[in-house]
Amino acid sequence: MPGHAHQHHESRGEDLTRAAQKTLERSGEQWTMMRASVFDALAGFDKPASAYDIADAVSKREGRRIAANSIYRILDLFVGANLARRVESANAYVANTHPDCRHDCIFLVCDSCGQTTHLDDDKLTRAVRQAAEAAGFSPERPVIEVRGICADCARVAS
Repeated sequence: MPGHAHQHHESRGEDLTRAAQKTLERSGEQWTMMRASVFDALAGFDKPASAYDIADAVSKREGRRIAANSIYRILDLFVGANLARRVESANAYVANTHPDCRHDCIFLVCDSCGQTTHLDDDKLTRAVRQAAEAAGFSPERPVIEVRGICADCARVAS
C-alpha cells in the first residue's frame, strides 16, 4: 500500500468493545445490553455478517428469538456512530476496529470466500470526494468496494 494511508490503532476483543461503548456514549446514545450483544456478535464474525446472521447469533446467545428488524435498527445506529461499516454489495456489516477514527473506507471483497479486507487510503478517497464535488455532487459517505479474488483463493485455484 502506498505511503498515503493513515495510521490508527485497531482494537480487538475487550478493547474493541470498550472503544465502541465509549464512542457510542460520546454520541449521546446508551450502551444497552442488547446493543452490547449485537456488537459482540458482529465483532465475532470473521467476514461481513448480515442482520440475519447477527440475529441468529444473538438469539442463540440469549436463548430467545431476536427479530432481524431489531438488529437492522441497531446496525443503522452503529453505522451512524462509526461502530460498524456496511459492505454495500453484500448487504452485510463489519465491526469498525477503530471507531474513534472517521474516514472513508475501501473494501476488497472476495467473490469466492466472502472475506473482506478494509483498506485506508486517504489520498484515493480524497480524490473520489473531489471528483464528486467537481461534478456538483456533495458526497456524504463514499464507499469504495473492489470485487475480485483474494490471494488465498487465488492460490487454491492455481
